[in-house]
Amino acid sequence: MFDNSAVRDTDTSREVKSGPIRIAAIQMSAGPKIAGNLEEAARLLEIAAAQGAKLAALPEYFCIMGMEDADKVAVREQVDSGPIQEFLSNIAKRLGIWLVGGSIPLVSSRPDKVRNSCLVYDDQGKQVARYDKIHLFGLELGNERYAEEETIEAGCGVVALKTPFGRIGLSICYDLRFPELYRSMGQVDIIFAPAAFTATTGKAHWETLIRARAIENLAYVVAPAQGGYHINGRETHGDSMIVDPWGVILNRLPRGAGVVIAEINPEYQASLRNSLPALNHRILHHC
Repeated sequence: MFDNSAVRDTDTSREVKSGPIRIAAIQMSAGPKIAGNLEEAARLLEIAAAQGAKLAALPEYFCIMGMEDADKVAVREQVDSGPIQEFLSNIAKRLGIWLVGGSIPLVSSRPDKVRNSCLVYDDQGKQVARYDKIHLFGLELGNERYAEEETIEAGCGVVALKTPFGRIGLSICYDLRFPELYRSMGQVDIIFAPAAFTATTGKAHWETLIRARAIENLAYVVAPAQGGYHINGRETHGDSMIVDPWGVILNRLPRGAGVVIAEINPEYQASLRNSLPALNHRILHHC
């Protein structure tokens, strides 16, 4: 069980915005070339900003889907250094948006592994949070085999941050299957879950998991995903979506590259939490 006292909670010390806020989830089908992926990410983020998004999120490994799992190890970046991090900082500042940078490969304590890291940048291009994926995906089903532990070093810290849009909780992909992670964040207003779900598990569980996390936490969930066929032969599920605290899907994109836009409404969320204060009804001990 996660220790709630260990949550790394960053306070950006900005005034919280009131009223509806436009947010965007970016869907991509990334390839092995970083430069091309960054160009596509920039194109889609520009569309999101032009449509009024003030907060946007990229999918897991938007920057590289290599021909082999180890390819991401070869391009891992040092902390606060490298073209992928420079891209995220620069485009957030240029577009004047807050950006949840999906995930990128950063150095780990092992030379043969990376940290799968989600970085958040404010509208001035400053990095304000980092979350390293805790739960590592493993699947052996038919001809499919995935073993993230072979190339990824697991993170160990729960991360939430205070922003002008409310309190945000960070997670990545497989984390969606572990509801205790989200409860350990405390009360968060928006949950981010950038992902690259397989087509097999996505078809079975993706929508259900996202809506469940939204309902049980009375939180908005923003889930930008990889979606489509990749050069390496892998197929990802896509279906990027934004879900409200009642579990209603506000917008989604089943397949292909594109932008999912929706409005989050803090007043509506507060009214739901007042009407159904489930988060205050939790009993963490036995009678």
